[in-house]
Amino acid sequence: MAIPTAISQSNQQFKYAGVAVFACAIFTSAFLLFQVQPLIGKFILPWFGGTPAVWTTCMLVFQVLLFAGYAYAHFTSQYLSNRSQAILHLALLAGAMCILPITPDASWKPAPADSPAWRIILLTICTVGLPYFLLSSTGPLLQRWFSCTHADISPYRLYALSNVGSLLALLSYPVFFETNFTTSTQA
Repeated sequence: MAIPTAISQSNQQFKYAGVAVFACAIFTSAFLLFQVQPLIGKFILPWFGGTPAVWTTCMLVFQVLLFAGYAYAHFTSQYLSNRSQAILHLALLAGAMCILPITPDASWKPAPADSPAWRIILLTICTVGLPYFLLSSTGPLLQRWFSCTHADISPYRLYALSNVGSLLALLSYPVFFETNFTTSTQA
């Protein structure tokens, strides 16, 4: 009787360790996703005059990339196996790591005759597009994989944890990260 009980307890511990790994990855991806937005804004706002239109254009790009990341997560979940999704996602993450840091080069600064909106869109896509896209898709993908591997546990708590990570990132950026680290260090 003692051996099956020990195996059952070991399986429970393994199961909860798996939940913790999913929770940590989802929280981290949501946190980083919402740290990127103010960081890029801080880099480029002075270049383009600091007007509300600059931030609005950045937000347009971020929203389109967020939607694209969710669409990617949805369509790969529909048409690829979990293993194929993981391989594809890890390959894309490795590619995104190659373009780090997400510091925009000074060559992106606008010339007087440039259209600022198109320049901001291209700058944002080229410097942070792939990492942001992948960060936005990581949470939904991991929640899907979690629901496949832990059918008896609701994945919606992980969605709430993602929201906590996002909110904490937005609140901590101006209070902690912006005041204690240079933009280059943050990137």
